[in-house]
Amino acid sequence: MKNTEAILVVPGTMEIMDAPVPTPKDDEVLIKVNYVGICGSDVHGFECGPFIPPKDPNQKIGLGHECAGTVEAVGSKVTKFKPGDKVIIEPGVPCGKCQYCLEGHYNICPDVDFMATQPNYRGALTNYLCHPESFTYKLPEGMTLMEGALVEPAAVGMHAASKAGATLGKKIVILGAGCIGLMTLQACKSLGATDIVVVDVLPKRLELAKKLGAAEVVNGMEEDTVARCKEILGDLGADIVFETAGAQVTARQTPQIVARGGKIMIVGTIPGEVPIDFLKINREVSIQTVFRYANNFPMTIEAIDTGKFDVDSMVTNIYDYEDVQRAFDESVNCKSDIIKGVIRVAE
Repeated sequence: MKNTEAILVVPGTMEIMDAPVPTPKDDEVLIKVNYVGICGSDVHGFECGPFIPPKDPNQKIGLGHECAGTVEAVGSKVTKFKPGDKVIIEPGVPCGKCQYCLEGHYNICPDVDFMATQPNYRGALTNYLCHPESFTYKLPEGMTLMEGALVEPAAVGMHAASKAGATLGKKIVILGAGCIGLMTLQACKSLGATDIVVVDVLPKRLELAKKLGAAEVVNGMEEDTVARCKEILGDLGADIVFETAGAQVTARQTPQIVARGGKIMIVGTIPGEVPIDFLKINREVSIQTVFRYANNFPMTIEAIDTGKFDVDSMVTNIYDYEDVQRAFDESVNCKSDIIKGVIRVAE
């Protein structure tokens, strides 16, 4: 059994290096990695390096956290898994002791060990990895490993939709039809919402949004986004506005689209400061941010398994592990063409 890992040597350069096969602790499973999704944070890390650079300049930097594979071995105290099981991992392992963890908000644990970030910077782009049993999930028989690799980004959308209260009868606008925007669309649909408008500037993404269940789509490059959304949903505006593009321009549009008493849900990572015209939202509008997910993996797995989520349609590019450099080069240079890229580490 041989192991390698894809390491970010310098920003813009990946190299596959030999690595020891890890040994699972008593409460861990050893997983043979099959598929790893390429997240926007991975692309940022590839281009610019980690958001928080390691203190040790010799620290290896791995990328990837959207991971599915098969169990190779289990620790002595593991009871839920056996070799051969198809599994996925929840990549953030919290401390389990702080106030946030004890209140159930473990996603905002200040000491979470999230893959490809500090303190360990271990990435999922490797042949074998160990992960705690408590943050590993078995896939249903009907789900493929590639679908499994997309549970993590789907859980981001599910967490946002659940927090926002996206249920039957809600009028919804989603600003941004990238991977997370389309996952949020499907999450809203899975929770019962139907009156959903999706906004983007790329026709390819809008076509997919329509296929995945958007009632209407708006090309923000060709139309006045605010005016068109109100024309579709009514002058009062949307009950919920999701910002998933991570852009200042769409963040500034949210107060102009949301209805009185509505909610603005910031899902995207927006750089810099964004001025908000509070006069437009001083009628009991809520602004909320979300961070990753908490307790959303089981319901997301079920949504995909039962066909409420179509994650396969979002995969536009599949790369072999040996082509990891090309996978990230194209993720940077072909952003308008790629909706979701996946790296196949093993069949």
